[in-house]
Amino acid sequence: MEFRIERSALTDAVAWAARVLPTRSPVPVLGGLLLEAGGGRLRISGLDYEASACIEVEAETVRAGTVLVMGRRLLDVCRVLPEGAVECAVEGSRFSLAGDTARFGLSVLPLDDYPSLPSLPEVLGAVDAEEFAAAVAHVTVAAGRDDTLPILTGIRLALDGDTMTLAATDRYRFAVRTLPWKPGKDGVAADVVVSARRLTEIARSFGGSGMVRIALDAGSVGFEPAGMRTTVRLLDGRLPRHDKLFAMADPVSALTDRAPLVEAVKRVAVVAEGGSPLQLTFSGDSVLLQAGYEDDVASQRLPAVLDGSDELAVAFNPSYLMDALGSFDAPVIRFELLGPGQRAMVTGWASREAAVAGASQPAHRHLLMSARPLV
Repeated sequence: MEFRIERSALTDAVAWAARVLPTRSPVPVLGGLLLEAGGGRLRISGLDYEASACIEVEAETVRAGTVLVMGRRLLDVCRVLPEGAVECAVEGSRFSLAGDTARFGLSVLPLDDYPSLPSLPEVLGAVDAEEFAAAVAHVTVAAGRDDTLPILTGIRLALDGDTMTLAATDRYRFAVRTLPWKPGKDGVAADVVVSARRLTEIARSFGGSGMVRIALDAGSVGFEPAGMRTTVRLLDGRLPRHDKLFAMADPVSALTDRAPLVEAVKRVAVVAEGGSPLQLTFSGDSVLLQAGYEDDVASQRLPAVLDGSDELAVAFNPSYLMDALGSFDAPVIRFELLGPGQRAMVTGWASREAAVAGASQPAHRHLLMSARPLV
Protein backbone atom coordinates (compact mmCIF):
# COMPACT_ATOMS: atom_id res chain seq x y z
CA MET A 1 0.00 0.00 0.00
CA GLU A 2 1.33 3.43 -0.95
CA PHE A 3 -0.36 6.77 -1.62
CA ARG A 4 0.29 10.51 -1.67
CA ILE A 5 -2.06 13.14 -0.22
CA GLU A 6 -2.04 16.73 1.01
CA ARG A 7 -1.47 16.99 4.74
CA SER A 8 -4.58 19.18 5.34
CA ALA A 9 -6.87 16.78 3.47
CA LEU A 10 -5.49 13.79 5.38
CA THR A 11 -5.77 15.53 8.76
CA ASP A 12 -9.37 16.61 8.16
CA ALA A 13 -10.41 13.13 7.01
CA VAL A 14 -8.70 11.36 9.90
CA ALA A 15 -10.21 13.81 12.42
CA TRP A 16 -13.70 13.27 10.99
CA ALA A 17 -13.48 9.48 11.16
CA ALA A 18 -11.78 9.45 14.58
CA ARG A 19 -14.81 11.12 16.22
CA VAL A 20 -16.46 7.75 16.74
CA LEU A 21 -13.49 5.96 18.27
CA PRO A 22 -13.99 4.87 21.88
CA THR A 23 -11.86 6.55 24.54
CA ARG A 24 -11.21 3.17 26.12
CA SER A 25 -12.07 -0.24 24.76
CA PRO A 26 -11.34 -3.82 25.87
CA VAL A 27 -10.98 -4.61 22.16
CA PRO A 28 -7.78 -2.86 20.95
CA VAL A 29 -8.68 -2.94 17.24
CA LEU A 30 -11.72 -0.72 17.89
CA GLY A 31 -9.23 2.08 18.57
CA GLY A 32 -8.02 1.72 15.00
CA LEU A 33 -8.84 3.49 11.76
CA LEU A 34 -9.06 1.46 8.57
CA LEU A 35 -7.31 3.11 5.60
CA GLU A 36 -8.07 1.77 2.11
CA ALA A 37 -6.28 3.27 -0.91
CA GLY A 38 -7.15 2.60 -4.53
CA GLY A 39 -8.38 4.22 -7.73
CA GLY A 40 -7.24 7.69 -6.76
CA ARG A 41 -9.24 7.64 -3.53
CA LEU A 42 -8.49 7.13 0.16
CA ARG A 43 -11.24 5.70 2.32
CA ILE A 44 -10.93 6.06 6.12
CA SER A 45 -13.30 4.21 8.45
CA GLY A 46 -13.78 3.90 12.20
CA LEU A 47 -16.36 2.35 14.48
CA ASP A 48 -17.26 1.35 18.01
CA TYR A 49 -20.27 -0.41 19.48
CA GLU A 50 -22.55 2.63 19.04
CA ALA A 51 -21.46 4.47 15.91
CA SER A 52 -19.47 4.23 12.69
CA ALA A 53 -17.93 6.78 10.34
CA CYS A 54 -16.53 6.54 6.84
CA ILE A 55 -15.08 9.27 4.64
CA GLU A 56 -13.53 9.28 1.16
CA VAL A 57 -11.04 11.85 -0.15
CA GLU A 58 -8.87 12.17 -3.23
CA ALA A 59 -5.37 10.69 -2.98
CA GLU A 60 -2.77 9.71 -5.56
CA THR A 61 -2.60 5.93 -5.38
CA VAL A 62 0.84 4.44 -6.02
CA ARG A 63 0.01 0.96 -4.76
CA ALA A 64 -3.48 -0.06 -3.65
CA GLY A 65 -3.93 -1.67 -0.26
CA THR A 66 -5.44 -1.62 3.22
CA VAL A 67 -4.01 -0.93 6.67
CA LEU A 68 -5.35 -0.62 10.20
CA VAL A 69 -3.57 1.81 12.57
CA MET A 70 -4.35 3.37 15.95
CA GLY A 71 -6.65 6.26 15.12
CA ARG A 72 -5.82 8.80 17.81
CA ARG A 73 -2.09 8.31 17.36
CA LEU A 74 -2.50 8.77 13.61
CA LEU A 75 -4.45 11.99 14.22
CA ASP A 76 -1.71 13.28 16.55
CA VAL A 77 0.87 12.62 13.85
CA CYS A 78 -1.21 14.27 11.10
CA ARG A 79 -1.58 17.43 13.17
CA VAL A 80 2.20 17.91 13.52
CA LEU A 81 3.22 16.97 9.98
CA PRO A 82 4.64 19.84 7.89
CA GLU A 83 2.31 21.45 5.37
CA GLY A 84 2.37 20.04 1.86
CA ALA A 85 2.28 16.56 0.35
CA VAL A 86 2.54 13.50 2.62
CA GLU A 87 3.94 10.19 1.38
CA CYS A 88 2.23 7.22 3.09
CA ALA A 89 3.14 3.55 2.73
CA VAL A 90 3.03 0.19 4.49
CA GLU A 91 6.55 -1.06 5.08
CA GLY A 92 6.52 -4.48 6.68
CA SER A 93 4.72 -4.15 10.03
CA ARG A 94 4.77 -0.35 10.02
CA PHE A 95 2.75 2.40 8.37
CA SER A 96 5.04 5.27 7.46
CA LEU A 97 4.17 8.93 6.90
CA ALA A 98 6.73 11.32 5.46
CA GLY A 99 6.38 15.04 4.83
CA ASP A 100 9.24 17.37 3.96
CA THR A 101 12.04 16.22 6.32
CA ALA A 102 9.74 14.69 8.96
CA ARG A 103 9.09 10.95 9.03
CA PHE A 104 6.90 8.80 11.30
CA GLY A 105 6.39 5.05 11.58
CA LEU A 106 3.28 3.61 13.25
CA SER A 107 2.72 -0.04 14.11
CA VAL A 108 -0.17 -1.69 12.30
CA LEU A 109 -3.05 -3.63 13.86
CA PRO A 110 -4.29 -7.08 12.70
CA LEU A 111 -6.86 -6.68 9.94
CA ASP A 112 -8.43 -10.08 10.59
CA ASP A 113 -9.66 -8.95 14.02
CA TYR A 114 -11.40 -5.81 12.73
CA PRO A 115 -15.22 -6.03 12.45
CA SER A 116 -17.00 -5.14 9.23
CA LEU A 117 -18.36 -1.62 8.89
CA PRO A 118 -22.18 -1.61 9.24
CA SER A 119 -24.08 -0.95 6.04
CA LEU A 120 -26.13 2.21 5.58
CA PRO A 121 -29.84 1.69 6.37
CA GLU A 122 -32.54 2.53 3.84
CA VAL A 123 -32.33 6.17 2.71
CA LEU A 124 -35.61 7.95 3.46
CA GLY A 125 -34.86 11.50 2.30
CA ALA A 126 -32.57 14.49 2.79
CA VAL A 127 -32.24 17.61 4.94
CA ASP A 128 -30.19 20.79 4.69
CA ALA A 129 -26.99 20.27 6.70
CA GLU A 130 -26.79 23.77 8.22
CA GLU A 131 -30.45 23.90 9.19
CA PHE A 132 -30.25 20.43 10.72
CA ALA A 133 -27.13 21.34 12.73
CA ALA A 134 -28.82 24.49 14.05
CA ALA A 135 -31.93 22.52 15.02
CA VAL A 136 -29.90 19.91 16.92
CA ALA A 137 -28.08 22.70 18.79
CA HIS A 138 -31.44 24.26 19.74
CA VAL A 139 -32.75 21.14 21.49
CA THR A 140 -29.67 19.34 22.80
CA VAL A 141 -29.37 21.73 25.77
CA ALA A 142 -32.51 20.14 27.25
CA ALA A 143 -31.25 16.54 26.98
CA GLY A 144 -30.44 14.70 30.19
CA ARG A 145 -26.91 13.96 31.38
CA ASP A 146 -27.72 11.05 33.69
CA ASP A 147 -26.58 7.80 32.05
CA THR A 148 -28.72 5.79 34.47
CA LEU A 149 -31.72 7.08 32.47
CA PRO A 150 -30.34 6.57 28.94
CA ILE A 151 -33.55 7.42 27.08
CA LEU A 152 -33.49 10.95 28.53
CA THR A 153 -29.96 11.46 27.17
CA GLY A 154 -31.37 11.21 23.65
CA ILE A 155 -33.00 13.43 21.06
CA ARG A 156 -36.27 12.39 19.52
CA LEU A 157 -36.14 12.43 15.72
CA ALA A 158 -39.61 12.21 14.20
CA LEU A 159 -40.45 12.29 10.50
CA ASP A 160 -43.97 13.04 9.31
CA GLY A 161 -44.47 13.95 5.68
CA ASP A 162 -42.17 16.85 4.85
CA THR A 163 -41.69 17.89 8.51
CA MET A 164 -38.92 16.77 10.85
CA THR A 165 -39.30 17.24 14.61
CA LEU A 166 -36.40 17.17 17.05
CA ALA A 167 -37.12 17.12 20.79
CA ALA A 168 -35.25 16.58 24.06
CA THR A 169 -36.12 16.63 27.76
CA ASP A 170 -34.54 15.88 31.13
CA ARG A 171 -37.96 16.07 32.91
CA TYR A 172 -37.35 19.65 34.09
CA ARG A 173 -37.31 21.28 30.65
CA PHE A 174 -38.42 20.31 27.16
CA ALA A 175 -37.07 21.73 23.88
CA VAL A 176 -38.73 21.16 20.50
CA ARG A 177 -37.65 22.27 17.04
CA THR A 178 -39.39 21.58 13.72
CA LEU A 179 -37.80 21.98 10.31
CA PRO A 180 -38.57 21.03 6.72
CA TRP A 181 -36.92 18.08 5.01
CA LYS A 182 -37.33 16.31 1.69
CA PRO A 183 -38.71 12.75 1.93
CA GLY A 184 -37.66 10.40 -0.84
CA LYS A 185 -41.18 9.04 -1.26
CA ASP A 186 -44.73 9.58 -0.04
CA GLY A 187 -45.83 8.34 3.35
CA VAL A 188 -42.46 8.50 5.10
CA ALA A 189 -42.93 8.37 8.89
CA ALA A 190 -40.59 7.53 11.75
CA ASP A 191 -40.18 8.22 15.46
CA VAL A 192 -36.84 7.23 17.03
CA VAL A 193 -34.43 8.41 19.74
CA VAL A 194 -30.73 9.06 19.08
CA SER A 195 -27.97 9.84 21.58
CA ALA A 196 -27.84 13.62 21.99
CA ARG A 197 -24.05 13.57 22.30
CA ARG A 198 -23.62 11.51 19.15
CA LEU A 199 -26.15 13.50 17.15
CA THR A 200 -24.54 16.80 18.19
CA GLU A 201 -21.10 15.57 17.11
CA ILE A 202 -22.47 14.39 13.78
CA ALA A 203 -24.39 17.59 13.07
CA ARG A 204 -21.37 19.76 13.85
CA SER A 205 -19.21 17.74 11.49
CA PHE A 206 -21.38 18.42 8.44
CA GLY A 207 -20.13 21.97 7.89
CA GLY A 208 -21.31 23.34 4.55
CA SER A 209 -22.18 19.92 3.16
CA GLY A 210 -25.40 21.02 1.45
CA MET A 211 -28.06 18.32 1.58
CA VAL A 212 -27.53 15.33 3.88
CA ARG A 213 -29.27 12.05 3.16
CA ILE A 214 -30.97 10.38 6.14
CA ALA A 215 -31.23 6.61 6.38
CA LEU A 216 -33.12 4.61 8.99
CA ASP A 217 -33.91 1.06 10.02
CA ALA A 218 -35.08 -0.67 13.19
CA GLY A 219 -31.70 -0.41 14.93
CA SER A 220 -29.78 2.57 13.59
CA VAL A 221 -29.92 5.91 11.84
CA GLY A 222 -27.47 6.95 9.14
CA PHE A 223 -26.38 10.28 7.67
CA GLU A 224 -24.66 10.66 4.33
CA PRO A 225 -23.34 14.06 3.29
CA ALA A 226 -21.07 14.30 0.22
CA GLY A 227 -18.17 11.85 0.54
CA MET A 228 -19.03 10.93 4.13
CA ARG A 229 -21.18 8.34 5.88
CA THR A 230 -21.96 7.80 9.54
CA THR A 231 -24.34 5.56 11.46
CA VAL A 232 -25.52 5.62 15.09
CA ARG A 233 -27.30 2.94 17.07
CA LEU A 234 -30.77 3.99 18.25
CA LEU A 235 -31.67 4.20 21.93
CA ASP A 236 -34.34 1.80 23.17
CA GLY A 237 -37.62 3.39 24.23
CA ARG A 238 -39.54 6.56 23.49
CA LEU A 239 -39.37 10.09 24.87
CA PRO A 240 -42.61 11.50 26.31
CA ARG A 241 -44.77 13.44 23.88
CA HIS A 242 -44.78 17.19 24.23
CA ASP A 243 -48.19 17.98 22.76
CA LYS A 244 -50.18 18.17 26.02
CA LEU A 245 -47.36 19.80 27.97
CA PHE A 246 -47.06 22.55 25.38
CA ALA A 247 -50.80 23.27 25.34
CA MET A 248 -51.14 26.25 27.70
CA ALA A 249 -54.56 27.73 28.40
CA ASP A 250 -54.73 31.54 28.79
CA PRO A 251 -51.08 32.23 29.65
CA VAL A 252 -49.77 35.64 30.64
CA SER A 253 -47.42 36.94 27.94
CA ALA A 254 -44.21 38.89 28.60
CA LEU A 255 -41.80 40.31 26.01
CA THR A 256 -38.22 41.49 26.40
CA ASP A 257 -35.07 41.80 24.30
CA ARG A 258 -32.92 38.68 24.40
CA ALA A 259 -29.36 40.10 24.44
CA PRO A 260 -29.74 42.37 27.50
CA LEU A 261 -31.72 39.65 29.28
CA VAL A 262 -28.90 37.14 28.74
CA GLU A 263 -26.35 39.59 30.13
CA ALA A 264 -28.55 40.39 33.12
CA VAL A 265 -29.12 36.72 33.94
CA LYS A 266 -25.36 36.10 33.83
CA ARG A 267 -24.75 39.09 36.09
CA VAL A 268 -27.44 38.46 38.69
CA ALA A 269 -26.86 34.69 38.82
CA VAL A 270 -23.40 35.23 40.30
CA VAL A 271 -24.94 35.21 43.81
CA ALA A 272 -27.33 32.30 43.12
CA GLU A 273 -25.57 29.45 44.93
CA GLY A 274 -26.66 26.00 45.97
CA GLY A 275 -29.33 25.71 43.31
CA SER A 276 -31.18 28.81 44.50
CA PRO A 277 -33.53 30.24 41.87
CA LEU A 278 -33.34 33.46 39.91
CA GLN A 279 -36.59 35.43 40.08
CA LEU A 280 -38.15 37.46 37.26
CA THR A 281 -40.86 39.89 38.36
CA PHE A 282 -42.73 41.25 35.34
CA SER A 283 -44.78 44.42 35.62
CA GLY A 284 -46.37 46.64 32.98
CA ASP A 285 -43.17 48.03 31.43
CA SER A 286 -40.24 46.22 33.07
CA VAL A 287 -38.85 42.99 34.48
CA LEU A 288 -36.86 42.89 37.72
CA LEU A 289 -34.27 40.13 38.03
CA GLN A 290 -33.33 39.11 41.57
CA ALA A 291 -31.16 36.38 43.09
CA GLY A 292 -29.55 35.52 46.42
CA TYR A 293 -30.61 35.45 50.05
CA GLU A 294 -29.77 37.54 53.13
CA ASP A 295 -26.27 39.06 52.76
CA ASP A 296 -25.45 38.19 49.12
CA VAL A 297 -28.09 39.55 46.77
CA ALA A 298 -28.22 41.00 43.25
CA SER A 299 -30.86 42.64 41.08
CA GLN A 300 -31.27 44.38 37.74
CA ARG A 301 -34.27 45.90 35.98
CA LEU A 302 -34.84 45.76 32.22
CA PRO A 303 -37.54 47.08 29.87
CA ALA A 304 -40.33 44.54 29.22
CA VAL A 305 -43.98 44.37 28.22
CA LEU A 306 -46.48 42.33 30.24
CA ASP A 307 -49.88 41.43 28.83
CA GLY A 308 -52.60 39.68 30.82
CA SER A 309 -51.66 40.70 34.35
CA ASP A 310 -50.57 43.74 36.36
CA GLU A 311 -47.62 41.89 37.88
CA LEU A 312 -46.33 38.33 37.85
CA ALA A 313 -43.29 36.81 39.56
CA VAL A 314 -41.72 33.52 38.46
CA ALA A 315 -38.37 31.94 39.29
CA PHE A 316 -36.10 29.56 37.39
CA ASN A 317 -32.97 27.53 37.84
CA PRO A 318 -30.37 30.04 36.52
CA SER A 319 -28.48 27.42 34.48
CA TYR A 320 -31.66 26.12 32.86
CA LEU A 321 -32.77 29.65 32.03
CA MET A 322 -29.39 30.49 30.49
CA ASP A 323 -29.43 27.29 28.42
CA ALA A 324 -32.88 28.15 27.13
CA LEU A 325 -32.05 31.76 26.26
CA GLY A 326 -28.73 30.75 24.69
CA SER A 327 -30.43 28.32 22.34
CA PHE A 328 -32.29 31.14 20.58
CA ASP A 329 -30.92 33.42 17.84
CA ALA A 330 -33.92 35.76 17.62
CA PRO A 331 -33.61 39.27 19.13
CA VAL A 332 -36.91 39.16 21.08
CA ILE A 333 -37.95 36.61 23.71
CA ARG A 334 -41.54 35.89 24.65
CA PHE A 335 -42.48 34.18 27.90
CA GLU A 336 -45.87 32.52 28.18
CA LEU A 337 -46.49 32.12 31.91
CA LEU A 338 -49.10 30.18 33.88
CA GLY A 339 -47.85 31.34 37.28
CA PRO A 340 -45.33 30.52 40.00
CA GLY A 341 -44.25 26.87 40.14
CA GLN A 342 -45.91 26.07 36.82
CA ARG A 343 -44.86 25.63 33.21
CA ALA A 344 -43.37 28.52 31.26
CA MET A 345 -42.95 28.60 27.48
CA VAL A 346 -40.00 30.46 25.94
CA THR A 347 -39.95 31.39 22.25
CA GLY A 348 -37.87 33.67 20.04
CA TRP A 349 -39.18 36.28 17.60
CA ALA A 350 -37.76 38.62 14.98
CA SER A 351 -39.50 41.65 16.54
CA ARG A 352 -41.93 42.62 19.30
CA GLU A 353 -44.60 43.26 16.68
CA ALA A 354 -44.22 39.71 15.36
CA ALA A 355 -44.35 38.29 18.88
CA VAL A 356 -47.53 40.21 19.70
CA ALA A 357 -49.18 39.20 16.43
CA GLY A 358 -48.21 35.53 16.95
CA ALA A 359 -49.44 34.72 13.46
CA SER A 360 -47.75 31.31 13.37
CA GLN A 361 -46.40 28.83 15.86
CA PRO A 362 -42.62 29.24 16.15
CA ALA A 363 -40.46 26.35 14.97
CA HIS A 364 -38.35 26.44 18.15
CA ARG A 365 -39.99 26.26 21.59
CA HIS A 366 -38.45 25.67 25.01
CA LEU A 367 -40.56 24.71 28.03
CA LEU A 368 -39.25 25.33 31.56
CA MET A 369 -40.67 24.41 34.94
CA SER A 370 -40.69 27.49 37.15
CA ALA A 371 -39.84 27.41 40.84
CA ARG A 372 -41.51 29.21 43.69
CA PRO A 373 -40.52 32.90 43.80
CA LEU A 374 -38.06 34.22 46.36
CA VAL A 375 -39.57 35.13 49.73
